[in-house]
Amino acid sequence: MRQLPDRLHGSRRLPYALRRFVPRTVRARATAAAGTVLAAALALAGAGLLAAVHADLVASAASATRQQAESVAQLAVQGRLTPDLHAGHGTDFLQVVDARGTVLAASPNLAGRPALATARGTGSHTTDEVDPLYDHHRQRLAVVTADTPNGPVTVYAGASLRAADEAMDITQAGLAVACPLLLLTGVVVTWKVTGQALRPVEAIRAEVDAITGQDLHRRVPEPGTADEIARLAATMNAMLDRLEASGRRQRQFIADASHELRSPLAVLRTQLEVADTHPDPAVRAELVHGALEDTDRLQNLATDLLLLARLDAGGADDRPRQRIDLTDLVATTVLARPSGPHRRTTDLAPEVAVDGIPLWLGRLLTNLLDNAERHAATTVHVRLGTDPARGLALLDVEDDGPGIPPADHERVFERFTRLDDARSRDHGGTGLGLPIARDIARHHHGTLSITPTPTGARLTAAIPLAADD
Repeated sequence: MRQLPDRLHGSRRLPYALRRFVPRTVRARATAAAGTVLAAALALAGAGLLAAVHADLVASAASATRQQAESVAQLAVQGRLTPDLHAGHGTDFLQVVDARGTVLAASPNLAGRPALATARGTGSHTTDEVDPLYDHHRQRLAVVTADTPNGPVTVYAGASLRAADEAMDITQAGLAVACPLLLLTGVVVTWKVTGQALRPVEAIRAEVDAITGQDLHRRVPEPGTADEIARLAATMNAMLDRLEASGRRQRQFIADASHELRSPLAVLRTQLEVADTHPDPAVRAELVHGALEDTDRLQNLATDLLLLARLDAGGADDRPRQRIDLTDLVATTVLARPSGPHRRTTDLAPEVAVDGIPLWLGRLLTNLLDNAERHAATTVHVRLGTDPARGLALLDVEDDGPGIPPADHERVFERFTRLDDARSRDHGGTGLGLPIARDIARHHHGTLSITPTPTGARLTAAIPLAADD
């Protein structure tokens, strides 16, 4: 294989080599980010401070020398100029020169010195070219011209920037010491504060790591603060509550299913063993007939268990929804049922439309009808209406049986729950019909509840109406 150039290999190795220096923990990344921002802020603040100090000192020197030069120029104009000039506050030297370059007046420290020469015109400026005091510092020089009775003159007023340079040196030294200390303090404080803030997160992580499927009762510690970490801990505990409840329901479901399957399987085995050895053909036929009935019951129970498993796993959520004429679905389902000992009546509002899965909604109605016919004395009544204010379709299935005690209104929706008058194998159900019906209603964003009635029992399914196109 063709070898890549070394420079390409190096460019590819560089990011991997730099990864060793990238902080890996949240604490380290937060500290590095805070340190970087603080360092940039200190650098900008230091540069701004130096610039402000320098500008202030230079401006002060410029103002003093300008005022002094203008005062001397005014004396020259008035003819009151003396050979000896006294520099005022903020000014180190003065000199007045005529048009021929002759020094007319000067401060004592420039006595006998030649005329100052500057390439610039009038005004105030900082220069390194003029150093009459030989102190090897920059000078702030103000140059003013004036017309006097003896001709034009030029006034030089200057001040050494020694004090400004010394102040800048002191400020720079102070910043060189203070900025690293501030940066170090900020980094240490950020490291400590971040560690303190993340300590509950580590406690939560350690607790979650220790929780297994056998100890879902454990909970993560919730800090006594109203911040994001406290909300995270509360959310984690709420999730663990749901997991524990789900595991408890699953274990209960398995136990109940095992119990429900054990009895018919034992009866079925006994019937088949007796039929296999019994000499009387009539008795054998009766036993085989009973075994077939138990087989049907087992088949129905297995179907219900599979449906519940799908509903628990959200299997109905991934099925395509469609607009359903609930009126037609209810009428078709009721008419398709075989005739029984009870009279069926219907009161259906026309063209009630919902969005859902026809198979599931048909199963919901079938389960409600099965339950009503199992308990009815003479009549089962099916009513379909709407509640426009709440946007709901209301499906009622009512029987004239003994009714459901108020204390059992929620218990009948628990899986494998059968009231005392429905426990016989011949007349009782599996205890899954109403739980399945409620799960189907919930998967359609609806509800299934028991509506109190003077006699009998009325179960009401409320399903959201289809949105208007």
